[in-house]
Order: sequence, then C-alpha cells, then structure tokens
Amino acid sequence: MSVPRSGAELPESESIVRRSRLRVMIRGAVQGVGFRPFVFRLAASMGLTGWVRNVVTGVEVEVEGGEEPLRQFLVRVAREAPPLAMITGLEPFFCDPCGDGHFRILPGIVASPEAGEPTALVLPDIATCRQCLAEILDPANRRFNYPFTNCTNCGPRYTIIESLPYDRSTTTMKGFVMCAACRAEYEDPADRRFHAQPNGCRECGPRLSLRDPAGQWLGEGEEALAMACAALCEGRIVAVKGLGGFHLMVDAGNEAALRELRRRKQRPEKPLALLYASLAEVERDCLVSPTEERLLLSPEAPIVLLDRRVGSGGAIASSVAPGNPGLGVMLPSTPLHHLIMSRIGRPLVATSGNLSDEPICIDIVEALDRLAGIADLILDHDRPILRQADDSIVCVMAGREMVLRRARGLAPLPITVGFGGGLPVILATGAHLKNTIGLVKGEQVFLSQHIGDLETVEAVSAFARVIESFETLYQAKPALIAHDAHPDYHSTRYALASGIPCLAVQHHYAHVLSCLAENRLESPALGVAWDGTGYGDDGTIWGGEFLRIGRTGYERVAHWRTFPLPGGERAIREPRRTAFGLLYEILGPEIIARRELPPVSRFTPREAEILATMLARGLNSPLTSSVGRLFDAVASLTDLCHLAGFEGQAAMALEFALSRGGPNEGPGVAINEKGPNSSYPFRIIEKSDPRPEIIIDWEPMVREIIADVLSGVAIGLSSARFHNTLVESLVTVAGMSGETRICLTGGCFQNRYLTERAVSRLRAEGYSVYWHQRVPPNDGGIALGQAVAAARYLERS
Repeated sequence: MSVPRSGAELPESESIVRRSRLRVMIRGAVQGVGFRPFVFRLAASMGLTGWVRNVVTGVEVEVEGGEEPLRQFLVRVAREAPPLAMITGLEPFFCDPCGDGHFRILPGIVASPEAGEPTALVLPDIATCRQCLAEILDPANRRFNYPFTNCTNCGPRYTIIESLPYDRSTTTMKGFVMCAACRAEYEDPADRRFHAQPNGCRECGPRLSLRDPAGQWLGEGEEALAMACAALCEGRIVAVKGLGGFHLMVDAGNEAALRELRRRKQRPEKPLALLYASLAEVERDCLVSPTEERLLLSPEAPIVLLDRRVGSGGAIASSVAPGNPGLGVMLPSTPLHHLIMSRIGRPLVATSGNLSDEPICIDIVEALDRLAGIADLILDHDRPILRQADDSIVCVMAGREMVLRRARGLAPLPITVGFGGGLPVILATGAHLKNTIGLVKGEQVFLSQHIGDLETVEAVSAFARVIESFETLYQAKPALIAHDAHPDYHSTRYALASGIPCLAVQHHYAHVLSCLAENRLESPALGVAWDGTGYGDDGTIWGGEFLRIGRTGYERVAHWRTFPLPGGERAIREPRRTAFGLLYEILGPEIIARRELPPVSRFTPREAEILATMLARGLNSPLTSSVGRLFDAVASLTDLCHLAGFEGQAAMALEFALSRGGPNEGPGVAINEKGPNSSYPFRIIEKSDPRPEIIIDWEPMVREIIADVLSGVAIGLSSARFHNTLVESLVTVAGMSGETRICLTGGCFQNRYLTERAVSRLRAEGYSVYWHQRVPPNDGGIALGQAVAAARYLERS
C-alpha cells in the first residue's frame, strides 16, 4: 500500500504528462449503495488502475494514471455517484505510483486502532427497486417469486449490519454461502449485484417457513407463502417477518377480523396502518398530492398519512381508523410484501408485531412468546434481524413533509449540526415516550430508530440493546450522557446509573434545540414548545412554553396559565379529569352542582365531590401549563372525548371536528367575528416578580367555550375558534418577545391546522418561521436536542 507524501494535496496547476497516483478518502453514506462497484466501473472506463475498499471511515480509493484523468476521476466521482449515496467529505492526496496493472476491489478493513474510529454512514433499509420487482414477477427469471431478492440499489442494510465496514462477513448474511450463479453476479463488475452484500437466491439465500402459534412447522418456501396468503383471504391474522421485525396482517375489509385483532393486540381504538399493492389502489380510497405520491414511492417507503377520498366506498372497514378522516398508508417495501399483495388483491392492515407499548418482535423466539396469543399463523424467515425497525410515519404539512416516527428507511442517518472540533462522544438517552437515542461523533448526531414508550420491561430492554448496538457499531464510548430532567424517567435512571458524567436537559429546551439544529439555525430565536408533559424548572408540569434561546441557555419568556390535574397521571388518560381541574379553577366548589357541563356529568355526584376535595386540598393534583392538556380539557368540555384509549386521542378528536362546521376557507386572519376564522378572547398577564414573565390566561376563552356548549354551538365551530385562539396567543407573545425567528416544536405541532395557521399568521406579521421536517416534533426528536444541549455545554466549558 502506498503512502501519501505529507501535505501533497492535489495541485491546481496545469497537468503534466506523467504517471501519478491519487489516494481519495470518501466519507458519508457510501457503504451499501453500490459505491465500490461504481468506482470500479468508472476507473476501468477511464483506463485507470488501483483499488477501492470499504474502511470504517467510509470508502478509500487509490487510483493511478495521468494527472488530468485523475482530476476528471475526482470530478466524476462527486458528480456521478450512485443515487442513494451521500458524500459528506472527499479528501484527495497525491502519492507515489505503484505500477498496478488493473483496478480491483479489496476486502474491507475492519475496526482497529490503526483503522481509525468508524465514521462511515450506515444506510437505512431500502425498499425494493423497480428492477428487482420486475425480476420477482417474471416467470422466466431465476428469482421469480423469490421473496428476498435485492441488489446494490435496495434491500436490508441497518437491520443486518453487525459492524463497519459494510461487507458480507460483517452482516447477518455471513451464514449464507452464495451459489455459483449468485457468486458470479457478486463478482461481475457489469452486474447490478456486483458486491451486493445481501445477495442470494432460492438455492442459497434465506427461506420462508410457516408455523402455527405453538411453533409447529407447517411448510416452507412457496408453499408457506401460499398458505399464509390463503389464511389472510379467510380473515385470519398472520404475523409476517419483514426487514425490521414482524407485521401483524389481516384483511382491511373484514370488520370481524379487525375487531378480533384489536382485542388480542389490546389496541382498542388507535388507528391501524394499511398496506396497498400499488399507488393506483391507494388513489381509489385516498387523496394523494404530488408530494405524498413521492413519499409513497420513495426508497424509504414510509407510512404516509392521507386524507380519505369522499365516497370512496366500503373497502376499508370502520375499525381500521375509527372516527378518523384520514388513513395511514404504505406500499410494499420488500419483495415478500410485494408477493403477498400480488396474491391477496385487496388492502391489508399491517401493524407492528407486538402488544401495545411493547417493541416490535424480530425473531421466531420472540414471536412465539409474545405473538402466539395474537396471530393465527406466523410466516417466518431465516435471515436474522440484528436490530428492530418499525415503519416510519410521515405526513405533509404546510407543503413540506414532516416525519412523525423516524425508523425504517430513515434511521440511523445522522443530522449534521456543525459542532466545534474536539468534542468527545456524547450519548443522548431521549425521552420517556416515543424514545429514540442519539450519539454525537464529530459534527454529526446519529439518531436511532424509534424505540417506543419506556413503559414495559421489553421496551426498557430494547432501549438498552439499541444503546449497546450504537456504541458497538460506531466504536464509540460516551464521555458524557445527556438525559431528560425528569428524575423518574427510565432514560434518566439509565444515565445516572452508568457511572459516566451526566447532564440533565430540560424537556422543552431540548425540543427547541432539536428544531434549531434540524434547521441549522443559531441563537437567538424564540422557541414555542407545546406538548403534553415535561418536567419544569419550577417543579410543575410544563407544556405551553415560549423559550428564548441564547448562546448560553434559555429564558422562559411566557407560558399558559397553570391549572391542576386531579389524579396526576390518571388525568392524562381521562380528559374529563383534566377538564374538571380546569373548571375548578374558574368555578371552585360550585362545579359539583354544574351537571349540565359534559365533563361533570361524566362523574357521579360522589366522584365529583371527591375530585373537588382533592383540588381544594391540593392532593395529587400537580399544576400544568400544558397546551396538550388544554386540548384534552376542551375535547371533554365539548363532549368529544372523556376517556382516552391512546396518547393524543382527545386532541385528534378536536382536530377532526374541524371538518364538522369548522373552517372552510383555510387559515385566515379575521378574529373579531364568531365565525370559523374567529378566535376566543384571552388575557395577557405581565409579571415582574420574581422575574419578568408573560402569562397567557385561558379563563376568558374557557368561559366562552362553556357558553357555546350550553347554547348548542356546533362543535366544529368551537374547535376552530379554540385552534385560532392558540395561534393568536402565539402571535401576540412573539410580538412582545422582540424576536424575529420563531421555532414551532412539540407534539401539539403534529396538528396540521394549528401548524399551518400558525405559519400563515406569523409570516403575515413578518416573522421567519421554522418547524420540523426530518426529525419528529414529538418526543422522538428529544434526543437530538439533548445532544445539542450537551455539545453547547461542553463548548462553553
């Protein structure tokens, strides 16, 4: 191997006719995308010799020839790279020629002290490409009906890689020995499968098997696939192992089967995702914009939230998404899913293979243990999954895509933040709900896939495995751990028990920093962080915050008036309790007699007395400023939702009510009329002791909502005016803050109407507005904000 001359960078002078050698270090998403075959073909076509190999820091190339061809080689590498590649660094150096006679691909260099720390980007799993799909549907092709077909442009990546560099020997495919035909493809530079690490066929690759819930072997290969599809047509529930774990599948038009799935899965009301065979079939049931079409057909193949088409018929049972005007839709992401859908001929529910609040199952041992009581059959395969990856979820908001769950197809791609040099490795343990973790290396924050709510033993175990996996994959041991300020979150307890120095990061500060980082913004800015729950600096539950972000931290500029939550955590599951606490602040003990109010009527007189006593004495009734809890309270006040079966259900019901007597002109600005573009009154209270603070008082709004409810005003109109009031309060505080850049973050900004109207109003007032796109606005984005907070802390130190 040649050694570069120290400091001998590629010169800009006119070329000279002599043989030279160039070493190029290419960093970024350059492993698992066909980059080495691309370099091989490019060098060979230009008459250059040398070699290319994967290393832990990316792809390394040494190429030999005339200086001008070497310059052109550099230009073409950057310009003609494979579509899925993402080059983040390209470092060229001249070195002494070696006299190679040809160009070749060398084995990768595994992690070692000499090889350096892994910095290559691990690619997410990539949906089946058109060429592979054509092969599995072609009876004349040797991969006809083979459910694990892939090439350098598609297939598993993140879920099968054990360590860098990305070679077959460092993936879970290492146990499959390629047959002569597959080996020939793998070694042929002109073939699409040249160095495709998961390459295989029915002779040498992974195979399907079918079992019953007791583990009894029922069949394999095409027989297993045929039996599983027949069971789906009969209305049975089938667990299907995909790229990142098991899906639970059932006929989306079979109401009885869906009700049984919900009963077994313990998921009574939360919407279920749908799998369609093609875009044309999706368009029969849903409205699809050009941006949504691009997302559905993208290599990431996420679940896309779509509006239902009015009068689309009864192909989808009501139990798929009760009371929801939209559907979560995806297209097949693997050959197996394509083959299933080509045989079924109708949409299927394809929901995560787990019980509610548990992580997705990834192997047959877990499936037999945790899915045996749910699935009637289990369609398994023998390609091991190293780490779970749920389906990503996205929507289109304000004309842009917004990621709501970052998992398959997106993780573990990093967010480049641009920290200063010299920072040690930082681990961010994320939030308690919708947990993800983050790892800071250099200028990048590597974000994990969605792990889930840390509410069960299984979820906590998955959380620990993902951290261990990240540290192993990137050969990184954290010197500092950033965690949520809440002392009782498992992610906090994990950090504090690690023995590594820790930094507590306030929840909403992390939300705002996440939005700033994603948008590559520096302070100062005003962050509007609205969500359900976050541990506040004053010991109350925050969630309606306006934070001014400065160079050294944050200042709480404003917040919504606090109110009590009788029963604490129980109030989060019972919007009627939240509403009761809100009303008690206005009515006091009189509330017991106000049986005409929907939340009060949902309690017996004795229950109402007990709640009033709790509130009067301050027993188990923590204070909150949360806008998420305001949504819950108003949903109960308007008789929409009193008991929530899943997080955000009450807020979703209030948003969906907009289609019933709500706005019909889009976001407007009129605020003085009692129409769909009007708002309720609110009061601004300015305090100076113990420090300057703005409080938004919801009482005038709530009193008018009560009046509207008692006078029979349409719920859709009340919902519209409530949403508009939130936006007007936001615009008012923005004006009082003196800041011109406004960041919208937190779970409340998953609400399309709220976000789009806020963006419209703020822009109309001359503000620069920023919101999330590639990182979730909900707690799935907290790890990024924690990582940034820790980096800022270390840079100050």
